[in-house]
Order: sequence, then structure tokens, then C-alpha cells
Amino acid sequence: MQIDPRIIKLYDEFTHAPLARRVFLDRLTALTGSAAAAAAVLPLLESNYAIAQTIAENDPGIVAETLSVPGPAGAINGYLVRPAGVTERRGAVMVIHENRGLTPHIRDVTRRVAKAGFVAYGVDFLSRQGGTPADEDRAREMFGQLRPDDVQADASAVLAALKAHPASNGKVGAVGFCWGGGVVSVLSTRAPDLAAGVVFYGVAPVPASAAQVQTPLLVHLASLDERVNTSMAPWLEALKAAGKRHAMHMYEGVNHAFHNDTGGARYAPDAARLAWERTVAFLRETLA
Repeated sequence: MQIDPRIIKLYDEFTHAPLARRVFLDRLTALTGSAAAAAAVLPLLESNYAIAQTIAENDPGIVAETLSVPGPAGAINGYLVRPAGVTERRGAVMVIHENRGLTPHIRDVTRRVAKAGFVAYGVDFLSRQGGTPADEDRAREMFGQLRPDDVQADASAVLAALKAHPASNGKVGAVGFCWGGGVVSVLSTRAPDLAAGVVFYGVAPVPASAAQVQTPLLVHLASLDERVNTSMAPWLEALKAAGKRHAMHMYEGVNHAFHNDTGGARYAPDAARLAWERTVAFLRETLA
């Protein structure tokens, strides 16, 4: 089913701005013409975590566990997944979620990273607030209460823990999606130990901070994602001017969150597959 681009844009506003569900539903009804039509479209937009099993939790090729690491304000919870039967140390990857927290989808992405041969750790950045809730609307509210400096402090603590983990070779990268992509970009300006950063459609930092980047960066953008692309253009120009190692790929005709295979109408399988192949190749190059 083809979704009106105005509806996609409205849903993007709902998921990223402080827009109440009631207001979103009223505006969706106005766009679709009726409450019944809005109700029919909504499942095509919202996440369906029932299909978040690209890699099964009990896949024999991985070993998965819930693991907490020490942080500046207490334990930081997460999901650690390693390749099974591997004795040599591997590069480690911090997987940073969207503004819904450590969801079943991000856990699945963490397993995909491990299947590619890395030590993968899906971080719950809502740990300070008790952890990711099942209610996505509540999760978005909780993200609005996070302090950016606290997020970066927790990210740095996770980076240090992964660097020291006995299964890690000491090289740590980060892959972030949406909100998490923004976290990766900022972390690249603050953490010289970060060996690689992959940004999936995350809002960029201020361009002046590009001079502080010491991390190779790979950026994936969606051509229809005006909100993110507006911030990314000056950031990429600043990285280029500062001589920082980076690469950007623009995926034509796709929307924000195109990689999220539980995300309904915004998911673009061909673009997602290509972006993931490029991500794995980049991590293998930088974390070996």
C-alpha cells in the first residue's frame, strides 16, 4: 500500500517532536478523511516487534546475555551478544537505539552485529530512568528528560567497558539509529578511543565540533528525510573542510528509519540491505 508522503511526515513529527498521540491521531484523521481510514493506516506506520527475529535469540552461532556495566550514575543495562565458539578476540560494537529504547528490534540488530563476527552490546540509555518501557509513547517522553551530557557520559563508560572486555580486541565502534545516530556523531567529537562510528539518519552536531573528530565515520541518509538532512549538510561540509575521514551514502526515494524492518511503511528493504552491507564492511576494516 502506497502511503501519502504527508502521512509519513506527520508520523515522523509525532515520533520525534513533543506531539501528543491525541493530536497526532486528530491530524491523521484529517489527512486520511475519516477515523476508520486513520485506524487502517496506523498499523502500517507503527512498529511491529513480532517480526523482530531476523536472528533468533537461540541461534547456535551466537551467545547472548543481559549484562550491566558500571556507569557514572549506577549500572548501565544492555544486551551483550558474541559469536559462539570463537576464542580469538574480536572488535566490539556499541549498538545505540532509536528514541524508543532497547526494543526487540534493536536487540535483533545487536544479534546481527554478532553474527557478522563482532562482540556486540545493545545499550539501554534509559537505564538511569529504570529502563526501556514497553509503551513507546512513554519511552519518547523519557527521552525528553535525558540530559545530553549524561548520555555522553554513559556512552563513554560503555566504550571503556567494551574496550576492556575479555572478548574484545580493544577496538570499539558504535552504530546508532536515529536518536542513536546523533549520539554516535557527538561521541566521535569527545571520545578519541572510538575506533569507528556508523550513523543511520541521526541529527548532526554543530559543525564547529567537526574539528574534534578523531573517528572514521560512515553516514547513511534517506533522501526524503528533510529534517535530518538539513542538519547533516553543514556537518558533512565541516568534516570535509577539517580533513576528517568520513563517507556518506544517500539512499534515494526512501524515508527516515528505512533500515528498521519492524517499522512498517518506512522500511525500504533494498536500501536497508545495502546500508547494512556497507556497515559491516566498514566495521571489519576499522575494528580488525
